[in-house]
Amino acid sequence: MIHEVEGDILLTSAQVIAHGVAANDPMNQGLALSLHERYPSMHKDFHHWCHQQHPKPGEAWVWGGAEGVRIVNLLSQEGGYGGNKKPGKASESNVNHALRSLKKIIQKEGFTSVALPRLATGVGGLEWSQVKPLIESQLGDLEISIYIYTVFHAGQKANEP
Repeated sequence: MIHEVEGDILLTSAQVIAHGVAANDPMNQGLALSLHERYPSMHKDFHHWCHQQHPKPGEAWVWGGAEGVRIVNLLSQEGGYGGNKKPGKASESNVNHALRSLKKIIQKEGFTSVALPRLATGVGGLEWSQVKPLIESQLGDLEISIYIYTVFHAGQKANEP
């Protein structure tokens, strides 16, 4: 079941946080920056994975940290390979494929709850009206709690049903 909530996604009780990035993303903006600062080894491991696998937009990668922390990096944007090349903008197609990858991960790993931001609407450049139907289409039939953080309130725990 999908629940729209307000608060700080870093304080979620969900088993997994999923967020959008590009391959080799510097993770220097938005939620990616907050996750990079909180879990620096996730950022390092993500870059190692990117250099080994050369992932394409639409793929997803799960990172597991200490104390059961799970972060799913959804490749919703074109990659920033080479030099100082910056990540590109997100596309509806990339987001849709990344959400499909997330759904497979959820089912394979048996996750019972996932928290998402308004995916690809910040740095990714998409409108929420484009992304919300994709989330509903790909994840809406799952019988787990999906928490979409629609409004950010720093330091405030959301009311997650």
